Amino acid sequence: MPAAPSRLDEFMGKMLGDMGAAFSAALILMGDRLGLYKALAKGGALTPAELAQRTGTTERPVREWLAAQAAGGYVSYDAKSGRYSMNEEQKLTLGDDDSPACMLGAFEVIASAFLDNAKVAESFKSGKGLGWHEHDACLFRGTERFFRPGYAMNLVPSWLPALTGVVERLQKGARVADVGCGHGASSIVMAKAFPKSSFTGFDYHAPSIERARQAAAAAGVSANTRFEVGDSRRFPGKDWDLVAFFDCLHDMGDPAGAARHVRQALAADGTWLIVEPFAGDSTEANFNPVGRVFYSASTMICVPASLNQEGQAALGAQAGEKKLREVVTGAGFSRFRRAAETPFNLVLEARP
Repeated sequence: MPAAPSRLDEFMGKMLGDMGAAFSAALILMGDRLGLYKALAKGGALTPAELAQRTGTTERPVREWLAAQAAGGYVSYDAKSGRYSMNEEQKLTLGDDDSPACMLGAFEVIASAFLDNAKVAESFKSGKGLGWHEHDACLFRGTERFFRPGYAMNLVPSWLPALTGVVERLQKGARVADVGCGHGASSIVMAKAFPKSSFTGFDYHAPSIERARQAAAAAGVSANTRFEVGDSRRFPGKDWDLVAFFDCLHDMGDPAGAARHVRQALAADGTWLIVEPFAGDSTEANFNPVGRVFYSASTMICVPASLNQEGQAALGAQAGEKKLREVVTGAGFSRFRRAAETPFNLVLEARP
């Protein structure tokens, strides 16, 4: 059956929008690396020449970059003066690394999808996956930059208070294991808020552990924070008051094995905090803008990572609460509930 012209036009229009978005991702990375957004956010309304002068760049390519940014709605343009500026929403998402709405890290993650595309394609054929450690380093940087603002905004004010009795224990002094900690953003946020507690971050990726140690020193929390290379099914220690898995359980080859190890390592009255990407329990429930992003990231990062590990469970970033419940309760946890949520996160509590 031939395509109806109106439907073809509509679909081509959608593709045109996606083409513009794909090019914009590269330009966002450019603006971030050259400091164009930050200079524009601080400098008010600027001409291309003024922005180039402030960033040590050349006017002509800056002028083209600004025009593309204005066409995409990422910066604002005043036709009368020929000047460009950023409104408050644009500044929060593109001009401030510490903003809870900062999206710059996401585009470094997206860059890795292009840089590692051939490797992931090969994993489609081999079935052997692609390890986290085998990706370009921009994935590690981007992941930390993307998640850190959300942890800073939600972890202490809302996620930890949603857990039964956890804040009180942290205030008095608790032992916390942060498994799959990456560059340590989540551990550092908690360590700052609860100086009487001790925090140990574990990750199998040694370069990330080294970066986490540096970040902890820079943040002034080395006294109650340490980072060690460790596997989710073998990290050392017993009687942990809190074990936290932030956005990593679905990446593991053997999440059930990790859950069993947490059950053994946790104190009898301890808590397992599991933060996962927000997802419905059916595939079609996630056919929305957030699900599109998470399924795409999962195709390029999460599923290949799991297939590269023993177990190859490949839950994927859109596993959903029902499947996660099965993994957790199957490991011997008797209590499991959704403690909190955001448009991007499921915050789950498991207790023995």
